[in-house]
Amino acid sequence: MRVFLMAVAAAAALSACAPTTGGIGGGVNIYRISSGQTSKVQYRMLDSINQLRQAAGAQPVKLNSQLNAAALTHARDMSVQNRPWHFGSDGSSPIDRARRAGYTGNYLGENISETFETELQTLSAWMNKPDTRRIILDPRARDLGFAWLQERNGKIWWVMEMGG
Repeated sequence: MRVFLMAVAAAAALSACAPTTGGIGGGVNIYRISSGQTSKVQYRMLDSINQLRQAAGAQPVKLNSQLNAAALTHARDMSVQNRPWHFGSDGSSPIDRARRAGYTGNYLGENISETFETELQTLSAWMNKPDTRRIILDPRARDLGFAWLQERNGKIWWVMEMGG
């Protein structure tokens, strides 16, 4: 348990290292993600998740292109719907979207967030909730999908998919 808590603390500390650019009145910074940062952000999340999984005794996961595509589809759709929830505007479920994207593995779960926070701050928030933490640390997981859509105002729609 001690190692697990240290890993959560490390992930939270890493969130302070994430780039923050731009600003609005009063000197408040907005986390902006440029199109060229996609793999950097995805691998920062992957590394952090794998540190947490290792501390919990679970094997590492790897990025999966089909789950990444399913996550991106849902991030875009949540923005269009302007609400964070697990169903697509066409009535699709997370499992439906994973299958449509070509994922043939065992689909395990989806975490979502509507926030102005960085990916690592979002991961920390997910780790603080039992239902989202359970998806991240699922010992059956082997594959990770992670994507987002950032609106002009800075709001980010994060989506994480897990499969085994």
